[in-house]
Amino acid sequence: MAIRKPKAAVAKTGPMYDAMNAALAATMGQFTPGTIIKGTISAIRGGEVMVDIGYKSEGIVPANEFEDISTVKPGDVIDVLLVELEGENGMVTLSKRQADDKLRWDAVLTKYHEGAIVNGVIKSRVRGGLIVNLDGIEAFLPGSQVDIAPVHEVEPYLNQTFEFKVIKISAERRNIIVSRRELMEDRLADKKRDLLASISKGQRRVGRVKNITDFGVFVDLDGLDGLLHITDMSWGRVKHPSELVKPGQPIEVMILDVDLVRERVSLGLKQAQANPWDNVEQKYPVGSRLRGKVVNLVPYGAFVEIEPGIEGLVHVSEFSWTKRVARASDMLSVGDEVDVAVLGINPTDQKIALGIRQTSANPWDTVQDRYPVGSRVKGKVRNFTSYGAFVELEEGIDGMIHVTDMSWTRKINHPSELLQKSQEVDAIVLEVDSNGQRISLGLKQASDDPWNTIAARYTIGQMVKGKVSKIASFGAFIELEDGVDGLVHISQISDQRVEKVKDAIAVGQDVEARIVKIDREERRIGLSIKAVTMGEAEVAELTKELSQTDLKPGENMVGLASAFEDAFAQSEEWRPGAGKDKKE
Repeated sequence: MAIRKPKAAVAKTGPMYDAMNAALAATMGQFTPGTIIKGTISAIRGGEVMVDIGYKSEGIVPANEFEDISTVKPGDVIDVLLVELEGENGMVTLSKRQADDKLRWDAVLTKYHEGAIVNGVIKSRVRGGLIVNLDGIEAFLPGSQVDIAPVHEVEPYLNQTFEFKVIKISAERRNIIVSRRELMEDRLADKKRDLLASISKGQRRVGRVKNITDFGVFVDLDGLDGLLHITDMSWGRVKHPSELVKPGQPIEVMILDVDLVRERVSLGLKQAQANPWDNVEQKYPVGSRLRGKVVNLVPYGAFVEIEPGIEGLVHVSEFSWTKRVARASDMLSVGDEVDVAVLGINPTDQKIALGIRQTSANPWDTVQDRYPVGSRVKGKVRNFTSYGAFVELEEGIDGMIHVTDMSWTRKINHPSELLQKSQEVDAIVLEVDSNGQRISLGLKQASDDPWNTIAARYTIGQMVKGKVSKIASFGAFIELEDGVDGLVHISQISDQRVEKVKDAIAVGQDVEARIVKIDREERRIGLSIKAVTMGEAEVAELTKELSQTDLKPGENMVGLASAFEDAFAQSEEWRPGAGKDKKE
């Protein structure tokens, strides 16, 4: 039997076959994984939706990829993404969700670009920032880009719609980064440029207090911050800006200066108000009396505010007619209300001189009526000087007792020899000088002059007793009755030669002596201790000899007259503390 050879395959060629092959290749080429294809829903089976995409077999889409499966029906045409041509079950795997995401992202790339301004809703918080919904596409908003100022609480921003600037798009990662801060800063910069172009010195603008510092206030002029310095806030005294303004407060300010290069604006608040120093001379003429508040104290005076923005200085010399005020704080405190009189005005330098004492009568104007010359007064010793004692007659009114008017009988070198501080004394008014604010008093004039009766009480040769009141190099003073002092010269202390008075006699010692000389004109009594033991004839001879002798110092004996002259001349050298009984 003959064996038949198989027929050789005949290639189908020709124009018709070429067209068919090309069409088939084109059809099969669209079924590439990752592409989006239109398909028709053919059936819904449980959790799967069957979709005919024109391929040799149908594809499957999970039902949960549809937002509402109840609205889906056979015959609906949908976009699907071809995941793979043959899945585990040999079926074509499709995804509606991925197709929707890709279509949305393609739409985003078409609609948005870096730098574009978009609207979005802040949906949730994630690590490092927030998620913003842009027409179904999620964008990332970094935490530092939420606002111009740092944001610590994001809750107020959630579910709020804002404008954003697209700052980065990553097509590969399907990621969009947006910024609200950059958009706000761009718009503020535009506002700032427009404002700088329109602003000028002298304009009045309404702003809002943005920030308060120790040196002033930053004011937001709707896009541009200006500095309101503390010195330009009020015509009055301001310790801290917070005394006048609060954060967020709207205020009207005046443009004082504009620096276009550094983009800085200086503002003034007080310049937008009337200057209180205008017409100040008409408002407060010299001599007018006012009431004000002490706002500052300095060693030399007090500043008193008579109206906001106007302060005057009360110098310490204008505090009181009678008191010597060393420091203003000794009499006043900040916040005190006081009556003042206007003494002078300098509107150019904005200075007003005020006085407190001018609001009351000057007690020195009537002092002659209260203390006429010759009247007897009482007072308290207030203070000493080397030449006298001040006696307070009334508050602020002192009289002076000079050392020469303290005693009829004793030469006083310092008032502490006879008086003590706070001691009450009787005195006679000797002189009153109202203009010079001086009253001269006499202490000795308040008592009788004992020398008027000295002749009746003391005679030459008379024995007397007394107490040593003062010692000098030339002799000792002995206090007799009525404060009368007699002098025992060093040569008359003892029959023996005395080198130093203090070696032979002591202050406070009781002594007995004879009167050997009385000089009424010079108010001096000469005494001799060594003459106590002499007979009458010897005393008479000594008295005669002393009264006629005028020997010079250095000889064996010194004349009493010369001794007194030397004694009182040398006594000028004495100062408090020279003797044991002297007062400090």
